[in-house]
Amino acid sequence: MTRHPPEPVQMVKQRRDAALSALVRGVPYIRFLGIAFERRGDELTGVLSYDEKLIGNPHLPALHGGVTAAFLEVTAIIGLSWTMLWEEMESGALDPETLIRARVPRLPKTIDFSTDFLRSGLPRDAYARARVNRSGRRYASVHVEAWQDNRDRLFAQATGHFLMPQRDG
Repeated sequence: MTRHPPEPVQMVKQRRDAALSALVRGVPYIRFLGIAFERRGDELTGVLSYDEKLIGNPHLPALHGGVTAAFLEVTAIIGLSWTMLWEEMESGALDPETLIRARVPRLPKTIDFSTDFLRSGLPRDAYARARVNRSGRRYASVHVEAWQDNRDRLFAQATGHFLMPQRDG
């Protein structure tokens, strides 16, 4: 039996980043809001870059509540999708090249989403991380936390329940 040498780490990183980019690129609303995702291994952090159009109350000024909720929901959906894709990529069941060539998998559908606004979102960049509490074949539960300057000082959090897409095959 011949052993193949391991793939260079830079190639692995590029493939994972390209797969994540393809996943995010598939949702125009993410680009409209200016949300990006930073990846460290299998962990994603959503980044909502500050833009004047995101302000809901110019007198404070504060981020619009709808923008905050959308940021949390997008982070939950992309985080949940990334968790599914990560497992499939690492096991070899999914070739990331298929994602890169625009065969983006269907995303989970929101069943319900409850947002807790803990304080006003300030006019600056915001960050969020999703934690998948449960993920089965049909249903998933995800918790998301958002902060700005201090990870321990959340300005919003949310819990969502999602209908998982049917798997091909």
